[in-house]
Amino acid sequence: MEKGCFIKEIQDNQPVAGLFLVKEMTRSETKTGKPYLTLALMDNSGEIGARIWEDADRLMTECPTGSVVAVNGQAQSYKNILQLKINEIKAVTKEEADLTLLMPSAPGDIKAMACELLKLAKSVEDPDFQHLLLLFFKNRKTFDLFKKAPAAKYMHHAYNGGLLEHTLGVARLADNIARIYPEMDRSLLLSGALLHDIGKLVEFSFDSFPFDYSDKGRLVGHMVLGIEMIQDRIAEIPKFPDEKATRLKHLILSHHGRHEFGSPTLPMMMEAFVLNFLDDLDAKINYMNRLGSQASEPGYQWTDFQRNLDRFLFVKGHDSQSKNEQDPQDDNGIDPRQRNLWQG
Repeated sequence: MEKGCFIKEIQDNQPVAGLFLVKEMTRSETKTGKPYLTLALMDNSGEIGARIWEDADRLMTECPTGSVVAVNGQAQSYKNILQLKINEIKAVTKEEADLTLLMPSAPGDIKAMACELLKLAKSVEDPDFQHLLLLFFKNRKTFDLFKKAPAAKYMHHAYNGGLLEHTLGVARLADNIARIYPEMDRSLLLSGALLHDIGKLVEFSFDSFPFDYSDKGRLVGHMVLGIEMIQDRIAEIPKFPDEKATRLKHLILSHHGRHEFGSPTLPMMMEAFVLNFLDDLDAKINYMNRLGSQASEPGYQWTDFQRNLDRFLFVKGHDSQSKNEQDPQDDNGIDPRQRNLWQG
């Protein structure tokens, strides 16, 4: 079937017809008890909220979470955020649709980002750390998976290629910080930046959408899984110094910054503090950029109340040509053990 309209093309008051992926569907009731459906629809250009006000109970079976649907509706602006009022919706088999047009993906050039990340890994001066990094990033199977994986389920870089985009962002920041502060151990900091989320390769199941945690991801978490992966690679390197391994593991295990955010230990080294801040910075910039991309007009404007930050945000709306990002979601339904919404 033809894809039809892409989300990034949708304008206020525009009739909309096309195929979309249902990221989320919930049933609610009005104050008078009338049922309605709230949906998050997506394609590879972005995400948009939608409502079904009529015949909601019958149409629930047409649009469960993870399904592909054919939609006819009308775009409407509500509090400067575009959404759809759906008039017709019908389930479509995934064999009838081109899923590459529906799955969310990083907006950048994956090949170029991968080349830059590999270049940064090769720039690490310490031979032991460089050897370790290249065992990960010169392994074709591992690196192909790394380029595909999301960085989080909800809050930031939650799309195919998100892990690569986020890791590269943190590594770029680490590289620049190390230039500004020469007392920093650049090899340690950059190695921590490049490997801090390597456990996401095992934590998430991302062959289909919406992404979800694997059993190992829920039971163990990406930091511990990452340490296991790093230790397995260290075992392949003759005489890898224990002291270097311990310092690198400390950066990985402390990069969420606080126990309540899932870190088994708190940052206790300069490089660990820096990695925590840079990881958080890159995640929040991505989140706010995506909020801005969903605004219906350019210029600074207020968002709805963001419960995950306990505040309203004053973001810069993008022009219509740049609306190619997903809408950040609130933290409802997130596994409390995976509670760090930001530092994936």
